[in-house]
Amino acid sequence: MSVHDDLMSVQRCLDDLNRSVSRLEQQLGSGGLDIRRVRTDCDHLRESVAMLRAAANTTTPQKRPDLVTIPDTPYDDSLWIDTDDEGLGARDRRAP
Repeated sequence: MSVHDDLMSVQRCLDDLNRSVSRLEQQLGSGGLDIRRVRTDCDHLRESVAMLRAAANTTTPQKRPDLVTIPDTPYDDSLWIDTDDEGLGARDRRAP
């Protein structure tokens, strides 16, 4: 699924949640702290999804970086002349 499809799915779920909360408000009354809190949370979710939709519409998809090919040929040994094999001891000696 694309981001647009996922956002549409979330929007539909939020619409269903909003309808369910409205029915609960009618049954329980809108004066209680619990139902007001649920209503506020539902409104915050709607605002957050709206911000996500706006951000998704303004951003361009990330371009995949160009791949770098690594040759199968061995590296030039002269690159490693002045280094020791770390953790293996000094050159020309056996590791313990």
